[in-house]
Amino acid sequence: MNGILGSVAAFLLFALSFIHVYWAFGGRRGGAAAIPRKPGGEALFRPRVPETVAVAIALLIACAALLLQTRIVTFMDANSYIRFICIVCAFVFFLRAIGEFKYVGFFKRVKHTPFAVNDTKYYSPLCLFLSLVYLVALIE
Repeated sequence: MNGILGSVAAFLLFALSFIHVYWAFGGRRGGAAAIPRKPGGEALFRPRVPETVAVAIALLIACAALLLQTRIVTFMDANSYIRFICIVCAFVFFLRAIGEFKYVGFFKRVKHTPFAVNDTKYYSPLCLFLSLVYLVALIE
């Protein structure tokens, strides 16, 4: 079971990394619904290329750490550094799922923007799923 969950989560992390690379190099599709907005429609932030590439790299590192921790990839043993990365990922994804209580996460107050609708349906549940997969990978 750990291998199946790990494989699904790793695929999702890789796909998310690819999407961030696409956005970093000029892709527009899906970008508007991926940025939190105030009720008037103003974006909370404008992601720049360096930050978007950094997120893509972080997602790839998270993917690699999960593949090593779950022993799906065995060219290297999961050591204490990999374990630490997985603990951080579990924590970060869990915090992302909970959110900051206004625009992001399960407990947000702004709920009717395109981002908020997608966050409730997809982004926060995905983050909770990823957090749980990391926890399972750390336990086994």
